[in-house]
Amino acid sequence: MTTPLTLSFHGAAWTVTGSCMLLELGSSRILVDCGLFQGSRSLEVLNTGEFAFDPRSIDAVVLTHAHIDHSGLLPRLVAKGFTGAIHCTAATRDLLEYMLADAGRIQEADTARRNRRRDRAGDPGFEPLYTEMDAIAAWKQAQVHALEEWFEPAKGFRARFWNAGHILGAASAEIEAGGVKLICSGDIGPENKAFQADPEGPCCFDHVVCESTYGDRTREKVTIPERRKLLEAEIRGAIVRGGNLVIPSFALERTQELLLDIAMLMDAGNLPDIPVFIDSPLATRATSVFSRYSAELEDTAGRDIFRHPNFHFVEDVAQSIRLNSVSGAIILAASGMCEAGRIRHHLIHNLHRRDSTVLFVGFQAQGSLGRVILDGAQRVRISGEDVTVRAAIRRIDHYSAHADQQELLKWIEGRGPIAGTLFLDHGEEGALEELRRQVQSHLPEQAVTLPQIGEAYALEPGKPAKRIRTGRADLSQALGRDWQNSYADFATGLKRELSRIRDDAARQKAIEGMRKVLDSYADHRQRRKARR
Repeated sequence: MTTPLTLSFHGAAWTVTGSCMLLELGSSRILVDCGLFQGSRSLEVLNTGEFAFDPRSIDAVVLTHAHIDHSGLLPRLVAKGFTGAIHCTAATRDLLEYMLADAGRIQEADTARRNRRRDRAGDPGFEPLYTEMDAIAAWKQAQVHALEEWFEPAKGFRARFWNAGHILGAASAEIEAGGVKLICSGDIGPENKAFQADPEGPCCFDHVVCESTYGDRTREKVTIPERRKLLEAEIRGAIVRGGNLVIPSFALERTQELLLDIAMLMDAGNLPDIPVFIDSPLATRATSVFSRYSAELEDTAGRDIFRHPNFHFVEDVAQSIRLNSVSGAIILAASGMCEAGRIRHHLIHNLHRRDSTVLFVGFQAQGSLGRVILDGAQRVRISGEDVTVRAAIRRIDHYSAHADQQELLKWIEGRGPIAGTLFLDHGEEGALEELRRQVQSHLPEQAVTLPQIGEAYALEPGKPAKRIRTGRADLSQALGRDWQNSYADFATGLKRELSRIRDDAARQKAIEGMRKVLDSYADHRQRRKARR
């Protein structure tokens, strides 16, 4: 009997980060992506556990693009024994050199910072998930392929990349193995996106894996000139307020799109010549890669628009700290979801200012600091500090690098007919469920599955996939807001709430009541232990 091709999901299932799929055929095993989980602390803990597979047994990785939620666990995979090739496009390889090294530095720096926190005095020290050296070792295993060029990542497998229209170098991965035709979307970009051509791909697959980030959202269609007018209005509003305009921005693609639009607005005389600080060494290095490919990028007329006189690329920490005294500037800093990097430093120094503005231009995952701010928190906790939110919080949806619901449906229909199963991943619960409803409305005969982390399926030609292993039920609490988000909300507002109580005696009584509640849980645990 022929051994079937199997597909298992190890990330980005009922969540939007940690993309990782394992395909197995006989003794051959390949991964499609190996990304970092980002969001709440409970979700990030998944990065530190053992892989659900032996890294030494993996023959190759087929990498769709360089974003850290798709590539960020590659250094750990290599450190744990993976020695195969990481197959990707040339632009992805060039970006990966900087993306992974930066991720390694962040892991080391964040670990050192957490170990220095006063509230952790005496606790065991944390170890970095991986180091910069691990990251460089992983990058050296990258092997480049042109779009639409067939290659063999492992015995019995062949694959090729198709433009996904998402970011520079991003691709969907078409894979054939065991008589099965499969395509993994990676992240699909929207139509009429700056820099990138619209997504492409062949039709007639047995099985399709499609991302669902914006599966529950249909954006208003705007042209690039219309989007620039929206940005112009936000910048002018920030100038009127008098403080800084702080933009949490993904270092890769989002920063470059914003720079493109700001440069065009300034060159047209629609904005005054105000300083724009790009406070992200990673964004600076990523921009150098965009400059290298500028002749191939759409909307730039073949020129390097990133060398604008008002653009100031901030490299060292001392320069970044000097921005604390700046007012009336635009500051772009990573990360886009405010989970790491220099953006947290700028939020500490600007969120409390009534004259400052924070403008979100990208997706904010559940549990991330960006999502908490965007959802209207009055106080937030950043790097151990409680920060009051007084700044104007604004949002523009039209810089997304992800297709919306209608564009996802168009991409799915373009891959049809799908003889077997359509898997929807890389989405939060609402997005997944709504996209499934839309697919079944448009394609009522189509088998649609929402896989969970840990689930495995047998794939055959022309038949719906058969589940052969259930998912991890223990992850449900980690995939959204966790207790640490709730604790941060409670702790940052506690002093304010106590101050509203009528007198000191009543405040003391409230504190004693809260202590009794906590003690009751501790007593309950002790009694349970005693009964065992």
